[in-house]
Amino acid sequence: MAEYDYDVLVIGAGPGGYVAAIRAAQLGLKTACAESRETLGGTCLNVGCIPSKALLHASEYFEAAAGDHMAHMGIEVTPKLDLPKMQAHRQDAVDGLTKGIEFLFKKNKVDWKKGRATFQDAHTVKVGDETVTAREVVIATGSSVTPLPGVEVDNDKGVVVDSTGALVLSKVPEHMIVIGGGVIGLELGSVWRRLGAKVTCVEFLDEILPGMDGDIRKEARKVFKKQGIEFKLGTKVTGCTVSGDKATLTMEPAAGGDAETMEADCVLVSIGRRPNTEGLGLDAIGLELNKRGQIEVDHEFRTAVDGVRAIGDVIPGPMLAHKAEDEGIAVAEWIAGQTGIVNHDVIPSVVYTHPEIAGVGLTEEEAKEHGTIKVGKFPMMANSRAKTNHEPDGFVKVISDAETDRVMGVWAIAVPAGTMIAEAALAMEFGATSEDIAYTCHAHPTHSEAVKEAAMAVTGKPIHM
Repeated sequence: MAEYDYDVLVIGAGPGGYVAAIRAAQLGLKTACAESRETLGGTCLNVGCIPSKALLHASEYFEAAAGDHMAHMGIEVTPKLDLPKMQAHRQDAVDGLTKGIEFLFKKNKVDWKKGRATFQDAHTVKVGDETVTAREVVIATGSSVTPLPGVEVDNDKGVVVDSTGALVLSKVPEHMIVIGGGVIGLELGSVWRRLGAKVTCVEFLDEILPGMDGDIRKEARKVFKKQGIEFKLGTKVTGCTVSGDKATLTMEPAAGGDAETMEADCVLVSIGRRPNTEGLGLDAIGLELNKRGQIEVDHEFRTAVDGVRAIGDVIPGPMLAHKAEDEGIAVAEWIAGQTGIVNHDVIPSVVYTHPEIAGVGLTEEEAKEHGTIKVGKFPMMANSRAKTNHEPDGFVKVISDAETDRVMGVWAIAVPAGTMIAEAALAMEFGATSEDIAYTCHAHPTHSEAVKEAAMAVTGKPIHM
């Protein structure tokens, strides 16, 4: 039997990779993790989920103080923006969490191999100047921003930026154009709008938030429009020129038509993400990608190459940190001879705007393809906690199978929707019916009562509507 330096080598220390490494070590496997960044945590902790949420949180406070929301409650304040200090707050959150992962590696005896990893063969990987062998190699290299032809990103100049550049702007733009009406663009667009920028969102499709429930998409755009974000839907960006500190976009209707231009002092390119597989040396092990540039795997996350597995953004499925984390735990358990479980039908998604937008399971459109359904909706304006807090926007929607009443999907727009959706995910994990949720006692007054009422509405019996 061949001897290897490690039982498991994980390539990539993002949410999927570092979790896989820690779990493998906990299960008694000698484990190493290769990471080329100076800090652990991948895109999520360094330039994604964590820093963006820090700015979203801080900008929410600023807008609340600057608007009439606090004044309505008898709190008179006049805020002053200190952007350098707000950016320091963002970096402090990043530093604390990335150092926390480094501590967990040491605690669990995971070796951090610093450098870029390249396969030599299926069990041999060169990391920087070092060559490492492992019985099992897990690819967890995540994803990076998708470039847009005709629009060149230069984060250093701060005029045309991607999501990384949009996090570190040194001044509030007068006019920011967000190319792409997805999660990242709307979150970062919301940050800079709250801090004083005019924000225009240009989306190729005829509605924002592709992949989400249709009612949610329409309601979300109404909320954002009320907040001041302007939308140009069904619009294709064909080019961008930069002169000094200004950018000029060239656009045309997606269905065809006359071109137009729009000027801004900051353009955020946010049209999606693509798997990070370049430079891994996959050709050296004969591992081919699918048409979307992803690595295909089986239910145990094994690739077509024996001894090589893959998880997270590089494999099919939603590019979400929590999906990658669950896969990280599961792949380690499979390698250790246990049974790893990830229910890919119950992966919640959240947009961390204000209010938040969240969903789990099937959209109404998808559910109808499976058969006859029942739908219950309950508006947040009728929820006592939301009404008390002057947070009337949004609703909760429960979709269930008409014959079995089993919950097929839950969608919500509410200030704490990202937290509320966990209840729905847990219910669906246990195969709950809408009646199960409806007859579960919910504390009063809470936003989560809207989930109960929406479940009651499935059978036409909500109390407060």
